[in-house]
Amino acid sequence: MPMDGFTLHFLARELREALVGARVDRAVQPERDEVLLTMRNHNENFNVLFSASAGCARAHITRIKKNNPLEPPMLCMLLRKHLSGARVTDVRQIDCDRILEIAFEHFDELGERTTKTLVCEFMGKHSNLIFLAADGRIIDSARHVTEQISSVRQVLPGLYYQRPPAHGKLPFLSLEPAALAARLADAPKTLHKALSECVSGLSTQTAREIACRTLGDENASMGMLAPEAVAEAVVRVVREMLGEFAPALLYAPGEDAPIDAVPIPFKSRAHLDCRPMPSLSAALDEFYRARDLAERMQQKSAALHRVLKNNLERSEKKLAIQEEALLNCERAEDYRVKGELLMANLHLVGKGAKHVSVPNYYDEALTPMEIELDERISPAQNAQRYFKRYQKARSARKFALEQKAIAQEEIRYLASQLLALETCTEEAELAEIREELEKLGYVRANHNRRQMKKLPPSTPLRFTAPSGAEIFVGKNNRQNDELTFSAKPGYVWLHAKDMPGSHVIIARENPDEATIRYAASLAARYSSGRESGRVPIDYALKKYVKKPSGAKPGFVTYTNQKTLYAEPLREA
Repeated sequence: MPMDGFTLHFLARELREALVGARVDRAVQPERDEVLLTMRNHNENFNVLFSASAGCARAHITRIKKNNPLEPPMLCMLLRKHLSGARVTDVRQIDCDRILEIAFEHFDELGERTTKTLVCEFMGKHSNLIFLAADGRIIDSARHVTEQISSVRQVLPGLYYQRPPAHGKLPFLSLEPAALAARLADAPKTLHKALSECVSGLSTQTAREIACRTLGDENASMGMLAPEAVAEAVVRVVREMLGEFAPALLYAPGEDAPIDAVPIPFKSRAHLDCRPMPSLSAALDEFYRARDLAERMQQKSAALHRVLKNNLERSEKKLAIQEEALLNCERAEDYRVKGELLMANLHLVGKGAKHVSVPNYYDEALTPMEIELDERISPAQNAQRYFKRYQKARSARKFALEQKAIAQEEIRYLASQLLALETCTEEAELAEIREELEKLGYVRANHNRRQMKKLPPSTPLRFTAPSGAEIFVGKNNRQNDELTFSAKPGYVWLHAKDMPGSHVIIARENPDEATIRYAASLAARYSSGRESGRVPIDYALKKYVKKPSGAKPGFVTYTNQKTLYAEPLREA
């Protein structure tokens, strides 16, 4: 959820406990709108991230390592100059709004004790980090706001800092029923919209949660309810929520990456998997780590994705061409019959005839067949012409069948690589996919590979069935081959039927039916049919799984299989 005033209330309290008294040892600015301060408190070193990024403005203790620019920006140099050795004296939220201030105390060049303040404004695309002197003048900021950008408030070095204009909303920390009722009387009838308009610090999601707890539905309308009664209930709900601090990560069913970090359990989002976290900082850190990783993987895999999609489109066009050629070749037998009927009835063909009707000996009713002729050549030559067409069509059909099989295999391989790319969560997995595509000539080899950091091999996913059996799931072709052909002959191998998917191994001989069904649900989850309700899954003993000579990575054949239908596992 966005860094609204409600979330910031809990975060400020948490950071105050962790940071007050901490010494600043280092300041870096990995991004134009990000500052990372290394601090020490209670005999422990930790990093605190302050971000004014439009899409993810926030502040929290972090374990994520950031690369630093070779030349530090001006803000970074000024932070180092003024804050090296400084102590944090306070962390406070301003007026229940999306503004966090961190106060520092240090000694200046003359040995005088003085203060500095880092102001974090978490306001979407207007977010900013502003460094202030003791008298409130701006030393520098992550974003300079000139008069051309805003005629209301400028943020420039040397100017006195002004807080963003207040909107006259009621602070949620000191809500009073009477004041709220007066605002609700003139507000929209949908409660969450009314709260967003008249109470400060509430994002739409938080306002919906209050509405859900107050009226039982996040989209509920106040209808004919008295504003006083609604206001009383809202104030009671807000006070309850303020006492429920229990940071957590929210996951969509069946997803591995969190979709949100929250300070309290949200009843309006009860359909999501809520996993407790030790602190709000830890929740935010993990949420943004997963999001940053997903974005980074998406960026790095984009080029490979284009290569695979382009090759897949070409292969699908080739398949369509060969299927059309096979349709044209279906007349091959017709050519042979016409040639033989002509040879058997040469005496019926008049000189210079353009066509002839002869009895069809291949038809029980001897229905006459009309045969077109080339009047410029003899009847026997016409028969030979049909035999040549027959041979040509047969050869073309054989070639088309071969090319169709090649195109189908190519499509299968490319589709499996696209699936592996979509489920890729580690750089090592991405590197293995690229290396495989390089070897097969789909992408150019990276000649600087030796200079690149060697990543350890990726490993298959590992699950434990309710029976205690270990189940392994390959996520790319290298993992699939290694997993399958290192398994014992008596282990059970599973794969989605007739579609791209992972190789799954139950690392136990003679597993019970429940374990096989659990493994099948994993095979369904890690297949191209994962969005379907039920997916056909083939399973067989590993000894019946073979790799044809010269087959591409990940391709196998198998026999003695059984098939069951499984729903993709939503929580793994």
